Amino acid sequence: MTSTVPPQAGTEPRIPAPKIRRSRGDRWTIAIMLGLPAAIVIGLVWIPTVFTVILSFARWDGIGGTSTIEWIGPQNYVDAVQAYPPFQQALHNNVLWLAFLFVFPTILGIFLAVLLDRGLKGSRLYQSIFYIPVVLSMALVGFVWQLIYSTDGGVLNTILGTDVDWLGNPDINIWAVMVAASWRHTGYIMLLYLAGLKAIDPSVREAALMDGAGPIRTFFRIVFPLMKPTNLLIIVITVIEALRAFDLVWVINKGRNGLELISALVTANVVGEAGRVGFGSALATIMLVISLVFIALYLWIVMRSDD
Repeated sequence: MTSTVPPQAGTEPRIPAPKIRRSRGDRWTIAIMLGLPAAIVIGLVWIPTVFTVILSFARWDGIGGTSTIEWIGPQNYVDAVQAYPPFQQALHNNVLWLAFLFVFPTILGIFLAVLLDRGLKGSRLYQSIFYIPVVLSMALVGFVWQLIYSTDGGVLNTILGTDVDWLGNPDINIWAVMVAASWRHTGYIMLLYLAGLKAIDPSVREAALMDGAGPIRTFFRIVFPLMKPTNLLIIVITVIEALRAFDLVWVINKGRNGLELISALVTANVVGEAGRVGFGSALATIMLVISLVFIALYLWIVMRSDD
């Protein structure tokens, strides 16, 4: 006589998932759709990244040069920190760029998203107007703002009645360029927060209203904490944007005379100066490590959350 053990309370027998039979054509389609993008990413992103890290420990003047690869260990990193003054200025400008993006375009983007989420008349038109700069390339944004900042006949000097050299003066050009970058970044932040606001259940706000909470208190006490994934994403995006800022300063003066950024120094050393490929690779690796720190932190927070 055999006895069966009753299942424990709260547990149910697992039913195996049915096996899906795919035809050979379906398998080939899946393989192509997954394999082709993976091959492109590996070939155009991961392999060059690995070679960049390897070359950061060498001295090399590039393809077609007269010298071979000479391994020098971490000397490129030591030179970047101790014997390359433009790197110190570039690091300062990148940190300043990051702080500026966090304070001004982020706050303005949140404010615009909250206004548009309230269903203002013509909100779709306003969304399009604020988002247009995001569609433009940073190089084109640079040309547009060069017309605004031009010393001779520029829009800003014409309105103010001055002849300030906004882009040539190393004491103020970094601030002028950050304003131009914020013009584009604000629309991007607005769109992300607007999408996050639309995803929040309206009943949450209705419950807060019934409890007597005003719009401002509801946003900061209830809505903003519920947008934690969006907030984390914007932090990572803003950090990466501050590190990869390149187009604007390169269009204006190739990242010199007060507009030094790490990305511009990478390009100047790898492309513009012979025999500096290894040194430029070290600067690029520093950018990569800083970016990976914030990306890893974002993934760690997201993976351990219960949402």
